[in-house]
Amino acid sequence: MAGRVVVFAYPRTGKPEADEDYEEWDAIPGARGCTPQNCAIRDDHARFAALGVTVFGLSAQTPEDQAEAAERLHLPYKLLSDARGELAEALDLPRFDWHGTPLLKRITLFVQDGRVADVIYPVFPPDAAAAEALERLGG
Repeated sequence: MAGRVVVFAYPRTGKPEADEDYEEWDAIPGARGCTPQNCAIRDDHARFAALGVTVFGLSAQTPEDQAEAAERLHLPYKLLSDARGELAEALDLPRFDWHGTPLLKRITLFVQDGRVADVIYPVFPPDAAAAEALERLGG
């Protein structure tokens, strides 16, 4: 894709009906905060657009899970699925294991004309990822 793109990678958004062990999830450094991160990006999306930057979210969740989260959170940008881990493998993105499933660690990729030009890693706190990216972009 030509132009400027920012990809916000994150482990996974929660599901309202999911029966998960949140205490165990919360014990993983950097795991918690995917939904607030996506909502903060949503809230700042117009600022990215004003800079001519295309925004994507990225996780190892399935396309169906990504579509559900995008709809539920009213996101004005696309959520991409790397459920097979091909992009993570190709770019050697940082990951961790959750019950046998590799998930992405939180990282922000700045892509210029199809090449990764800059990276923010680690990203913390999650809900500040959009503001940090906008600062890096000069916006």
